[in-house]
This record gives sequence, structure tokens and C-alpha cells, in this order.
Amino acid sequence: MTQTVAQAVAMLRAARSETGPIAALPAHLRPADQAAAYAIQHAVAEGVAVGGWKVGLAGVGQGYLCAPMPQAGIAASPARLPAGRLRGVEAEVAFRLGRDLPPRPTPYDRVEIIAALATAHPAIEVLESAFLDPDAVDRLSNLADSVIHGGFVFGPGLADWQTLDFAAITVTQTIAGAALSRTGNPAGDMIRLVEWLANEGSRWAGGLRAGQFVTCGSWTGKTPAPPGAEVRVAFPGLGEARATFAA
Repeated sequence: MTQTVAQAVAMLRAARSETGPIAALPAHLRPADQAAAYAIQHAVAEGVAVGGWKVGLAGVGQGYLCAPMPQAGIAASPARLPAGRLRGVEAEVAFRLGRDLPPRPTPYDRVEIIAALATAHPAIEVLESAFLDPDAVDRLSNLADSVIHGGFVFGPGLADWQTLDFAAITVTQTIAGAALSRTGNPAGDMIRLVEWLANEGSRWAGGLRAGQFVTCGSWTGKTPAPPGAEVRVAFPGLGEARATFAA
């Protein structure tokens, strides 16, 4: 680990625990490219038990991105969550691995990926950040900070998930009684996200492991939740997940 990476890691860790969030990393510590952002992200996660992964598209023409989800932040629905600061949430569909997918010379193909996904789950990703306003900092700094990941709540698993047409499913996300609906995941084919994660994104951590979750990007976008709010996401045919923030 270089001195620059070590300093960035120390600042991000402190900003999420001891000192509180910061406006931005100092200019000389900001990652200059994606490789540098991942070097910081991976170092922050060193020694942390990984319970799953978030994966999605970085944007049009920008490829994929991912981050590990600490096991300590994963909870079954219904969940009671601390008040937090950002209190952002996203409605998502996650898969749970039924077998290990360790790194290997030959890439895993789509058939192997599907066979490894034991169950699909309705899920809520909770968003939190080391930055006072993550929308005000550069994309690479957010990538270094685990793409604003703050927690994960999963609903019951469905083993027969391949019968679902995810492109046609309309999720309803309700926060403190206000509902928002959207049909289909903006990232499109979620299996290709998991395929990239298995073959590239998770290699540094020994690949994907049985029991881990892979959550595949927001269906509804980042939405704030007020203190004390109950959050519910419901996917017809898949089920629902619920979480309540402390006041």
C-alpha cells in the first residue's frame, strides 16, 4: 500500500466513524483513475468480513463498478436501522450465491453464473457516505468510498426466480407513506452484472462465495428517508423487504 493510499484510507475510515463526514478528500489524495479508486476501496475493506457485493453500471459508456458489502451491515427484513446521517435508500433485486465462484483462468459463462445463483431477493440498499454531500464530490472518490454503501436489508428468497421476467416487473417503493414505482432495472440484464463481478470485480477478494449476496443496482434511484420512516419495497412475484429508521 502506497503512502497516498494509506492516507486516503485513514481519512475515509475516520470520516465514517470517529471524525464524521468530510467535504472531500484533499486534492493530492483523490484517486486519479479507476484503478487508484479501487486500490483505496480494497484497502478500506481489508480485514472486514464480506457478506456480499453491490454491482452496477458506472454510467453510459463507463462500464461496470462494484464494492464489497460488510457482513456487519447486512440484515434480514424487517430491519430496524440506526438513524444515520444520509438515510438514502434504493430498491433493488439481489441474488444469493449457492456455490463458490473463485477466480480461475477460464471466465465463468452465463450458464454457470445462473446455476450458482440459488435465490433472488427483494432488497433495500441503505446509503451512507464519508462525504458531507456525495453528489458534490467526484465519481472516483465515491467509488473509493464503496459507492456510498451503508447497509443492506434482504427479504425472503425465491428459488424459482428464473420464471420471473424482471424487465416487466414494476417495483413499488414506499417511504413514510409516499410511493414511487418503476418498471425494470435501469441497468437492464442483471445477470451480466453478476458475470462481470465473478470474472473481474471480485477477483481481488478471492471471488464470490456461497452465502454472499449480490445486489444489482437501484430500480428507483437514490431516495432520502426521514428519521423514523418506514421503508417498503415490493416486487410482484418476488416479495417485499421492509426497514424502519430510528427517529
